[in-house]
Amino acid sequence: MFEGFAEHYDAEARLVILKALAGETDYRMSDSMLTIMLEAFAIKRGRDYVRNQLRWLEASVGAVKLTEAGTALIAELIEPGLDHVERRRVLEGVKRPSPSRSA
Repeated sequence: MFEGFAEHYDAEARLVILKALAGETDYRMSDSMLTIMLEAFAIKRGRDYVRNQLRWLEASVGAVKLTEAGTALIAELIEPGLDHVERRRVLEGVKRPSPSRSA
């Protein structure tokens, strides 16, 4: 792997997580559902990895709010995270969304 690969990988995973949450009507998903979502994007690292990324998104950039529900961790997208997905702000450590393509 090249130098800095882990940082790029994590930044990509964080963007996928934020986009997945933004696509939900109530902006919420469980860690197990997010694990499945990441696997669809060839990010197959398991539930512990997803939980670590969610905790980072909450503690480091305030993009999500986390709630424990039994053994599940529920992530809710909050304003800074939505602003990043919708290109109104940049969150350091999260990949920037690609620009919109014209038809």
